[in-house]
Amino acid sequence: MSDVRATIIVPVYQAVEDLDRCLTALERTLPAGTRVFVADDASPDPAVPQCIARHVASGRLQIEAVRRETNLGFVGNVNRAFAETAPDDVILFNSDAWATPGWYEAMMACAASDGRIATITPWSNNAEICSLPDFCRAAPVPSEAEADRIARTVRNAGSPAYPELPTGVGFCMFVRRAALSALGDFDAATFGRGYGEENDFCQRAAGHDWRNVLCDAAYVVHRGGASFGPEGHRPGGENLARLTARYPHYNAQVADFILRDPLAPLRERIVAALAAAPQQAGDGGGTQRELFPPG
Repeated sequence: MSDVRATIIVPVYQAVEDLDRCLTALERTLPAGTRVFVADDASPDPAVPQCIARHVASGRLQIEAVRRETNLGFVGNVNRAFAETAPDDVILFNSDAWATPGWYEAMMACAASDGRIATITPWSNNAEICSLPDFCRAAPVPSEAEADRIARTVRNAGSPAYPELPTGVGFCMFVRRAALSALGDFDAATFGRGYGEENDFCQRAAGHDWRNVLCDAAYVVHRGGASFGPEGHRPGGENLARLTARYPHYNAQVADFILRDPLAPLRERIVAALAAAPQQAGDGGGTQRELFPPG
């Protein structure tokens, strides 16, 4: 493993069952002692701080927790967490995402490969342009055993290429501290409580010769929409208009990426390997504990 390290930032609002699964999966997959910064955005459900306290007490990871006095919204909460975790590189990890073995090591190897990488996104069942097995289409949430099988296949499918992306996907996104220092944090003044802020950051990064890439050796499960949808963190609307007004080329850039689909050979290689590899006992057979319930 490279000597690059990152602090995991988990922004939290409600959704305690997802949060418990998220932190359990991080404890299962991260190297011992990894710093995890949990930022509770004034969740009204008392079960949320209780859940966080249980995981803090587990002791395997270096889990730090803060609770906002008032609700800041997704962008405000994340920006505060960026400041509170300085000077570390960070991985923004939504509480409705769940880690698989090897994901962190693969992300850190990707970060170490080029100091001009600003953001890194892994493969996922539900990550727009980084979705597996189908491009730009969410797949059902897999069981824990099936997610682990996909992750093994992704890791073993060949040498990683770290292809360029037009934007990172914020459900699980490495952000290099040097890029944050150079570019500033998420634009809360423009994007308010959420949506479009990571796209804007990635566009700023690309405009200053930083790179946004896929870590094609990592896989992270994402349910999607569990925590922040009720708080306005959803696609479309005014924030999309603001994003495209600021970057008139953005829609055309993404449309061209989708039309060319440069990730197709990588996805096809993984899908073929999954089809060729026999399932191990418990993979999708119903006997494995369901860490990731069907979506």
